[in-house]
Amino acid sequence: MPDIASLNPVTLAVFLALGTLSALALTVTLYKVVQFMMLGVGRRRAAENILGDWLGGKPDAAVREAGKRKSVLSRVLQATFSGLRARPGDQAYAEELGRQTAIEELARLNSRMRVLESVVQAAPMLGLLGTVIGMIDAFAALSQAEGAVDPALLAEGIWTALTTTAVGLIIAITFYFVATWLEARIDRERQMIETLMSAAIYGRVSASASG
Repeated sequence: MPDIASLNPVTLAVFLALGTLSALALTVTLYKVVQFMMLGVGRRRAAENILGDWLGGKPDAAVREAGKRKSVLSRVLQATFSGLRARPGDQAYAEELGRQTAIEELARLNSRMRVLESVVQAAPMLGLLGTVIGMIDAFAALSQAEGAVDPALLAEGIWTALTTTAVGLIIAITFYFVATWLEARIDRERQMIETLMSAAIYGRVSASASG
C-alpha cells in the first residue's frame, strides 16, 4: 500500500468522494430506519384489530383507536372512517379522504430514497474512474522507466485501480440491498393501505365469494 501523501490529487479526490458517498448513504439509512419506527411502519396487527372493530359492529372503538394515529395504517383508516361517518352514503368521499392521507404518508416514506439510489449508481462509476486513473499512473510510470521495469513503479497505479474499484462496488452492493429492503417495506405498506381502505369502505370479501 503506497503512502497516502504520495497519491496524486485526483486519486485523493476519488477516495474522498467514495468516503462521502458511503457516509451519506449510511446517514440516510439510519434516518429511514428511525423514521419508519416513528411513523409506525409495519404495525399491521393493530390496524387489523381496528378494522375488525369497525366491521364487527364496534365503530366507536375503531374510531377511538384509529384516532390515536400510532401508525401509517391507523392514520389512513382514521381518514377513511371520518369520510364514512361524515357522508354515510358517499363511499367515494371516504375513499378520496383515505387516498389523500395515503399519498401524504407514502410521500414521507419515500423521502430521501433517491439519495440511496444515487449512491448505488454513482459509487461504481467513481470506482471505475479510480481504475482509469490508476492505470494511467501505472502506464505513465512504465513509460518513464529506463531498462528493466521496477515493479514498485507500477504498484501505486495498480493499487489505486484495484482499491477504488473494490470500494466502489462494496458501497454500491451494500446500499443496493439496503435500498431494496426499505423499498420492500414501503411496498408492503402501500399494499396494506389499499387492502384496509377497500375493506373499511366495501367490507371484506369472503373466501367463498372470491372462489
